Amino acid sequence: MQTVDTAEDKLKGQRNPFARAGSQLAALLGLVLVCIVLSILSPHFPTLSNFFNISRQAAVITIIAIGETFVILTGGIDLSVGSLVTLTSCTMAIVMITTGSIPLGVLAAIAVGLLTGGINGALVTRAKLPPFIVTLGMMGIAQGVALVITTGRSMYGLPEAFKFVGQGYVGPIPTPLAIIAILFAIFHVILNYNRLGRYILSVGGNEEATRLSGVNVDRVKMAAYMISGLTAAIGGIVLSSRINSAHPAAGQGYELDAIAAAVIGGTSLMGGEGTIIGTVIGAFMMAVIRNGLNLLNVNVYWQQIIIGMVIIGAVWVDRARKR
Repeated sequence: MQTVDTAEDKLKGQRNPFARAGSQLAALLGLVLVCIVLSILSPHFPTLSNFFNISRQAAVITIIAIGETFVILTGGIDLSVGSLVTLTSCTMAIVMITTGSIPLGVLAAIAVGLLTGGINGALVTRAKLPPFIVTLGMMGIAQGVALVITTGRSMYGLPEAFKFVGQGYVGPIPTPLAIIAILFAIFHVILNYNRLGRYILSVGGNEEATRLSGVNVDRVKMAAYMISGLTAAIGGIVLSSRINSAHPAAGQGYELDAIAAAVIGGTSLMGGEGTIIGTVIGAFMMAVIRNGLNLLNVNVYWQQIIIGMVIIGAVWVDRARKR
């Protein structure tokens, strides 16, 4: 009875808007504080052009982090998303260059993302392997396949019209920002108003109690990893469009930023607790910090140290909230 009560308590916390608002508000206040400090330190930071630049820089991390959030909410982790960004973008580039078709290239990237996400999910649910080991292995496999199919060289010559995805505007709004808004709306609804979202939160809150209540836990986890693979593919599409090429190492490090964005936004690494809006705030926090450090001409090596400290701090805050 105690395990069932614990699962119900966690779900009540997710459904209660006041319980969710605390972590979101803390992340938002942190973002505002960072923006104020950077505005004081650099006159180039609080400008509209720089905001658009930040939105483009944040787009890939935000998109990936949305999918990563679903996996973390189940109590898992996906370390392969950075390599999947690389693999999907390289696959898309090869198809586009070969056929000249943008839709075929995009579909190929999405198919690869869903397939690899499904493989991760199958190994976790069917083979009962730890998510950390499965996705760590997939990270190496995806990176290796990307190097093989590109022979280690960057891919250029993408169709000119494809630039619109990463560099264009929808009215006055940069296209990447519009894509973030669409994905946020879709996955926010799924997580908060759809049965799948409720099951994902329930699995992360208490997997055994959820299984005993009749939910197919393996299917729920499979869906979470496929969502992660899908968003990694979309991130790869946006990244390739933004840089107008595909590089066999373009996605390195994105997995850590995606996990950090989710945790900064209030997603618990223990599972069962988190929101999409919090993840988006966390992703923009990471982008704002990177942008500000660049404007302040901070050495790139020190930037890595600072970002690492932010990630450790976010995990420490998550553990402190749990205690």
